[in-house]
Amino acid sequence: MHSDDLVEDESMSEQRKPPRGRRRAPGGRIVTLLLLLLAAFLCAVALGRFGGLERGQISSALIALTPYVTAGGGVLLLLALSLRRWLIALVVAMVTAVLAAGVAPRVLADESGDVQGRSLNVLTANVYFGKADVDRLVRLVRRNDVDVLSMPELSSGMVDELRRAGLFDTLPYSVLKPEGNGDGSGIVARYPLHELSLASNTTMQQPSARIDLPGERDVQYVAAHPVVPVGGDTTAGWKREITSLPAPATDRSQPARILAGDFNATLDHAPLRKLLGRGYSDAAEVTGDGLTPTWPELGRPWAPPVTLDHVLVSGDTAVRDYRTFKVDGTDHRAVLAELVVPS
Repeated sequence: MHSDDLVEDESMSEQRKPPRGRRRAPGGRIVTLLLLLLAAFLCAVALGRFGGLERGQISSALIALTPYVTAGGGVLLLLALSLRRWLIALVVAMVTAVLAAGVAPRVLADESGDVQGRSLNVLTANVYFGKADVDRLVRLVRRNDVDVLSMPELSSGMVDELRRAGLFDTLPYSVLKPEGNGDGSGIVARYPLHELSLASNTTMQQPSARIDLPGERDVQYVAAHPVVPVGGDTTAGWKREITSLPAPATDRSQPARILAGDFNATLDHAPLRKLLGRGYSDAAEVTGDGLTPTWPELGRPWAPPVTLDHVLVSGDTAVRDYRTFKVDGTDHRAVLAELVVPS
């Protein structure tokens, strides 16, 4: 081989080498495109969450998955960094940080002050068209010294079963609105109830009552159950039924207010966040259990668990404990909040 040939080969080899300081990102355009699509999905969920863009069943479901999307954003950030897509990584980092700021308070328990007053144990259980295990529900009431129980989706047949199981011996006072097709509801309590109309003109029954507690201060209680947002007028009704729920008590001269039930909404949905912004506290968030799922428990293996059931309390009402329980026959977990209502 001539020396001229060697020089030419070396020259061609030098031309084929990538410039120093510039390394081709692994995976090429296809990987970049996939990362862009995932980043776009992350941004879309964030925009929907903070922009209140619930328009129907799909968008509402995606916003309900915000905690999962936030965790996925962290994974996507690591992936983008490892594949040296710096601009994508920057966008993902910023969006994930904003989402995490909204989710993180749910796992950070608030400091509890020394509140003096009347203890009140509240249990809410969506009874799934009246198919929930009645004996299990009554045992939960007795074992946890429940003072007030709300039951979205109560049927008249279940009322008879609850009577036979002895619920009304333990909680003798009631405001019951049983109906078929999951539209009924009811409140039963240890203390006298006086029916109110705090959540009228709703798709499904949302009974309310004043609870005459021993002492000077009473409680106004709503068994919440806004309609499911499946699109169109139904989604508009869902928003209206949540945001039109009564405002919390502003001082101790008023009865404390408690809203408990199946809101068909998570803390990421704009209507529920708007209601909380009026002065309510979510019992699960107060205790650091805000990511504890309550649905689904039955027959929906494809649905990621989310938190649809809540106990909301007036600002001066203290939350001592929060727990959830499985009840056979229903697709929701029962939610127990141990409260202290200031005198």
